Amino acid sequence: MAVSMGVEEEFHIVDVESRMLVARAHEVLDVLPGRGFATEFQQSVVESNSGVHASLDALHADLARSRRTLAGAAAPLGLAVVAAGTVPLARPGSVDATPHPRYARMVDEYRMVADEQLICGAQVHVDVPDRDTAVRAMCAISPWLPTLLALSASSPFWLGADTGYASWRTLLWQRWPTTGPVGCFGSAVGYDAAVAALVRSGVISDAGMVYYDIRPSAHQRTLELRICDACPRVETVVMIAGLFRALVVDACEAVRGSHHCQGSRQPWLRAATWRAARSGLDGALVDPTTGLATPARVVVRSLLTRLRPTLERFGDWANVCALAEQSLARGDAAQQLRSVAESDGLAAVVDLLAGQTRAGTSPRARIGTRIQPAPERHSRAARVAARRSNAARGRAIRTTTSDERTGGASSCAG
Repeated sequence: MAVSMGVEEEFHIVDVESRMLVARAHEVLDVLPGRGFATEFQQSVVESNSGVHASLDALHADLARSRRTLAGAAAPLGLAVVAAGTVPLARPGSVDATPHPRYARMVDEYRMVADEQLICGAQVHVDVPDRDTAVRAMCAISPWLPTLLALSASSPFWLGADTGYASWRTLLWQRWPTTGPVGCFGSAVGYDAAVAALVRSGVISDAGMVYYDIRPSAHQRTLELRICDACPRVETVVMIAGLFRALVVDACEAVRGSHHCQGSRQPWLRAATWRAARSGLDGALVDPTTGLATPARVVVRSLLTRLRPTLERFGDWANVCALAEQSLARGDAAQQLRSVAESDGLAAVVDLLAGQTRAGTSPRARIGTRIQPAPERHSRAARVAARRSNAARGRAIRTTTSDERTGGASSCAG
């Protein structure tokens, strides 16, 4: 049976001359079709909402079309759109919250946390049989969410500085009182009671401010993934959507007919999220099967192997595995952006991000091994990124034997 999914992507609005983040989202929205695009908390962000799709190819085409529409609307205004957790060049005091009573209350209550909310994420929704099943499944899915964060990591820079993190957005995001790993619940009633208690505490004003890494949607019969950075490459979003759908399907099947959640909350889970935010794919992650620090490539390939039967059932295996191997070969977006910054500076990083956000959006483009991304027209910055990517591929080839000894060899063959 088909299991549908959809994606919400957030995009920064930057000035093409200064490369600075600007509070001009309303100007872009004024020339966009009303359906499928919306404001966000800050006036520097536009959100796009995909349709509901049963296949990754259809999702890819939809996301690419939205990016093409958004970039086309921004360009005549001297603006560009950037899909990344943060942009390198921004001034918090120059961007205000979108005018709305709810946002005004949040600014007044949370002060600098709200002022510095200059971040973008990508959220994936996957259909579930019912709300009880969704809540019970969250506990089994949660240990693998840091791996999805590492695959998405795209925010090494903040206010003109290298933070040393692959996803600085995660650190900014976790300052809100209800972010991070979710607890384990046996029913929707139990989960809703916990949310109601948070609202009664006065720490948050409404249930919409529960920002856990994964949560049941309040308005749809879906589970929502919230941990990921916005991704410069649309193919990365599609890969993560495929992995998350498989995780959700497996977990829902495991709790079918049960009145209990599967598994228990791991004490190391928040630390695992920090580890993924710190190093992305360039280092170790916490392996959910052992709780131990393990090379990122091994953890990613372990996830692929674990999900292979379900990915094959949906016809996603070849594409998702190929995209994951491409990510391991070239590194996460944060690694690529640092390479460009070292040679060309932060303005070139913004140019590359804008180019990657637009690239690969040909109506004929398809995902996985079949896709041929459009060339990035950012001269030296693009060439540097390509050289680093090729070098990474060479390292991946040279270390295959070592990977095989550690159980981390590519899972795509066979």
